[in-house]
Amino acid sequence: MGKTHNAHNSGGSPLSRRHFLQHAGLAAAILATQRAAQAAGTKKAAPSERLTIVTVGAGGQAAANIHELDRLGLVDFAAFCDVDDDRAAETYHRFPKANRYKDFRRMFDREKHFDAVLVATPDHMHAPATLAAIQLGKHVYCEKPLTHTVEEARITATAAREKGVATQMGNQGMAFEGPRVLNEWIWSGVIGEVREVHAWSDRPSHHGKLFWAQGVDRPADTPPVPPTLDWDLWLGPAPERPYHPAYVPFAWRGWWDFGSGGLGDMGIHNLAPVFDALKLGAPTQVTASSTLFNQETLPLASNVHYRFPAREGMAPVDLHWYDGGNLPPRPNELEDGEELNSEDGLIFIGDQGTILVDGWGGELPRLLPKSRMDGFTPPAPTLPRSVGHHLEWIQACKGGQAAKSNFDFAGPLTEAVLLGTVAVRTRRTLHWDAEKLTVSNVPEANAYIRKAYRKGWELGKPG
Repeated sequence: MGKTHNAHNSGGSPLSRRHFLQHAGLAAAILATQRAAQAAGTKKAAPSERLTIVTVGAGGQAAANIHELDRLGLVDFAAFCDVDDDRAAETYHRFPKANRYKDFRRMFDREKHFDAVLVATPDHMHAPATLAAIQLGKHVYCEKPLTHTVEEARITATAAREKGVATQMGNQGMAFEGPRVLNEWIWSGVIGEVREVHAWSDRPSHHGKLFWAQGVDRPADTPPVPPTLDWDLWLGPAPERPYHPAYVPFAWRGWWDFGSGGLGDMGIHNLAPVFDALKLGAPTQVTASSTLFNQETLPLASNVHYRFPAREGMAPVDLHWYDGGNLPPRPNELEDGEELNSEDGLIFIGDQGTILVDGWGGELPRLLPKSRMDGFTPPAPTLPRSVGHHLEWIQACKGGQAAKSNFDFAGPLTEAVLLGTVAVRTRRTLHWDAEKLTVSNVPEANAYIRKAYRKGWELGKPG
């Protein structure tokens, strides 16, 4: 989850509140949506209307998702699976009647009466657990990024589509107001044709301090495995290595074998509104530069540049990503003394103006320069507002419309984001053949499009 989600859920920054008030007609729509979500969260559904869920992951981000699902009063938890009893202890205490497992494969074998699966684990476990659930015909909510490799994203999205299950990826900002307003502005031509976008995040830093390690070597010491942790199950499909607290909990994001760094973490959040507003699919070319790194961890900072072709009546667009504290060129439209948000942001450059999203992808947009907002009448709301990120998924599981970040959206987004990490790792300009799932000009890059799995953890085939 992004570093400022709590603030956004409670109304955003003062700038966002002022900007919100400028959107005539939006307040009533937002209030109605909030009341519907609140009603769903305070009225407990009849047993026949409830969704029975098992989870892969019970601590950390999984616990946060479990809390959000539980407060809606629409679900029952039949079983939890977590490889670390200590991390899962709070969830186990809250739901003492639910069955407990350490291996999700055993849980799937033994639990016969459940409708859906929550997957909230380190990245390298997303595809094995999610695909196994889909093959059972179960609905799936999976945390972001959807998978650990480009190939896994394609396989997982294809399998979900073929099985007809309801899906949602955990990029919560797509349920917020900002992305919908952004779409309405872009699609109504407020800034004309968009040909260039800049997006950034300070991850792996957080308020100037490292949030997790990158650009470091594998630790040489081998401390004992904590008694509550099954290290072999935590590794799952990843190559064997000794346990070390440098990997778990949470520190895994910077290691190539387990995570995908700042791009896989916040890139999914920040780039999702870009993909939605500009109707992006697969890039044709990706190039990257970075600080030094090794074959163990991602670099401390990188820049990734994507080129997307024309699509659905929209012009070709260049998308530039910056992480680790790197920022895009300062827009000329910023006023003297005004600085870009050093943590997260988006800049859309059109042939008739510039839009700034001052923060991660869930924030409300504004025009640059600030003076252009004076007297600006935004387009009338045309898009339905979300009932809430988790409620979207529950309703989809019950036969309602697809959730916003269903795997048909999340799969291509994840493919493009993770292709950026391949460009970082190879330090080459990659020409991408999306249909063949192949880098056409750098054959050695294709080793990172997919990966090998430890025996017993191989991915099954869709369907």
